[in-house]
Amino acid sequence: MNNLFCIIMAGGVGSRFWPYSTNQCPKQFLDFFGTGRSLLQSTVERMEAVIPSENIYVVTNKSYREQIEQQCPQLAQDHILLEPMRRNTAPCIAYAVYKIKKRCEDAQIIVVPSDHLITNERVFLNIVREGMNFVSENDAILTLGIKPSRPETGYGYIQLGPGNTLTRKVKTFTEKPNKELAQVFVDSGEFFWNAGIFLFSIKTIVAAFQEHLPEIATKFEQLTPVFETPQESEKLNEVYATCQNISIDYGVMEKAQNVFVRMADFGWSDLGTWRSYYELAPKDKQQNAAIGGQTMLYESQKNIVVIPKDNIAVISGLEGYLVAQRGNTLLICPKDEESKLRQFVNDIAELPEGDKFL
Repeated sequence: MNNLFCIIMAGGVGSRFWPYSTNQCPKQFLDFFGTGRSLLQSTVERMEAVIPSENIYVVTNKSYREQIEQQCPQLAQDHILLEPMRRNTAPCIAYAVYKIKKRCEDAQIIVVPSDHLITNERVFLNIVREGMNFVSENDAILTLGIKPSRPETGYGYIQLGPGNTLTRKVKTFTEKPNKELAQVFVDSGEFFWNAGIFLFSIKTIVAAFQEHLPEIATKFEQLTPVFETPQESEKLNEVYATCQNISIDYGVMEKAQNVFVRMADFGWSDLGTWRSYYELAPKDKQQNAAIGGQTMLYESQKNIVVIPKDNIAVISGLEGYLVAQRGNTLLICPKDEESKLRQFVNDIAELPEGDKFL
């Protein structure tokens, strides 16, 4: 049996892309660039180039099962792992790891987000193959680091340890620095963006959970006997209700001494904000990016316009704005003020029946 496995994390709500991304249909299920494939579908297809479909697992919130089944019919239903509630990435990964462990004790695993963009897939897949070999031969957790192109404050950074090879031991992790510190990181040449992609063997990651997150390790170890039985859902609810809410970065990566980083450049973006989408999207001569329906722009520049496919937007005299419509919700705001989206979403949640707009 092929011992290469993939865990795709697909439970996020994508609130920073509201209203295009909503609680009911977050960004991983959307076709951002008009390719005919959602970000999730692109991720699954990309990983199928190195991992057999029967070895790909998707971990998501229970409310998204139907969408995943519709978009990814090649995946076995029992490989769509449904979290009863959100508890961040450490429990998410632990759940899938222990499921795979029961099936294959010598598995090598790659963990990838479902909603990232990778434009140079050939380079990415070569690095994945190389990384799988590395973790099969070493007691190591491998993360992929992206060479920074700007002092981005929305990403985590990885500091390289000494050496002159593409794969080095990690010296430090830093989460989302301010602009001044991010500039220092970029200028130093010692820091790479944390892409949130991890590779490891079953033995290495289980040992890491046992050492650094022992409560989570114990919970999922005890859950293992009921996997693939009628009791799994009920017992999983009990585990998640008492599970620590913690990311794999804080819980394991920043504590473990055997974390390595593979420096890489394969056209990566986490598509975390409208600004990151704007930088990557096709633009007209006036630097406007439009997605969805038909947009007619007059004396307008540097805008993002997102409307439903069967809609028409006529815009005149607008510069540097985000115009986004989904369903019965319309957002118009300066695109440099997208940090206010969280405030908008929180305020709408307080309205009568506000949840239906989110």
